[in-house]
Amino acid sequence: MNKRIITFGEIMLRLSTPGFKRFSQCDNFDVIYGGGEANVAISLANYGIPVEFVTVLPENDIGNCALMTLRKHNVDTRHIVHKGERLGIYFLETGAVSRASKVIYDRTNSAISQIKPGMINWNEVFKTADWFHWTGITPAISQGTADVCLEAVKTANKLGLTVSCDLNYRKKLWKYGKKPSEIMENLVKGCDIILGNEEDAEKVFNIKPEGTDVTKGHVSAQEYKSVCRQLMDKFPGAKKVIITLRGSISASHNTWSGVLYDGKTLFEAPQYDITHIVDRVGGGDSFMGGLIYGLLTYQDDDQKALNFAVAASCLKHTIEGDYNLVTIEEVEKLMAGDKSGRVSR
Repeated sequence: MNKRIITFGEIMLRLSTPGFKRFSQCDNFDVIYGGGEANVAISLANYGIPVEFVTVLPENDIGNCALMTLRKHNVDTRHIVHKGERLGIYFLETGAVSRASKVIYDRTNSAISQIKPGMINWNEVFKTADWFHWTGITPAISQGTADVCLEAVKTANKLGLTVSCDLNYRKKLWKYGKKPSEIMENLVKGCDIILGNEEDAEKVFNIKPEGTDVTKGHVSAQEYKSVCRQLMDKFPGAKKVIITLRGSISASHNTWSGVLYDGKTLFEAPQYDITHIVDRVGGGDSFMGGLIYGLLTYQDDDQKALNFAVAASCLKHTIEGDYNLVTIEEVEKLMAGDKSGRVSR
């Protein structure tokens, strides 16, 4: 497989409380680097797919640490722009049982927020690429990131790349005077593959399923067929719409599945019961990484591609940090029905 994937977005410094401590209990934080599109890139690299991550990093020690993390995971970084003064930060307090996790952003004036059209030569970036992926987090950062993301989507469309997006609504980020729908509509028009969940579709495009309350832990796949249809009606260029289905029984116990709609058939994945969540941050990114891998690998089998994505992201919930570091063999083992967790010797 010689397919090459490009992702574009912000990688941040993640400062998380050790274990399940509250911010008020901490005098130290665990340090890693992560962010939506970077997490997808690392998933794909982990599966052996050639992948490049494009961003803007400050030329300082913290920016270099983020760069080294990407390189350590075999992600190509050749077109990263080195400019700006700071790396964005997010603080994570991991919840448990009935106490939800908390995220606090400190990314105002981060290096990527200062990006402008023309700073990245997308024709050069896409020269040997087959697929471009972005998320709704990136255009939420600033008008500049929104403009450059649109620049990338239009170039990818012109060059015939497959374009995918994760709608990824983040209420805390949309602060520069534009509504998500104003920015996202033109971007999503250029997408072949659209991924989201029930909140993303509603908050960004006022599209919602009927009769579902995820806070009660009940999620029905069939109820999301209308969401998929509405998204396809709004964006007729889309070839596939995928909805992740998370039922939140508690912060520590979720159900997890997904559906894929190709305009004719609604494919449903098995539902997993995740009873002891280690870290759910990056769960959607691990789904997207698994989905891209699945669609490339099982080209004529959307059901298998969806099943791979759901199983991969189910396993991600057992791994601390933003990245999904599971192997293809581990995912396929779970897909085959082995949930035992027995020691591999």
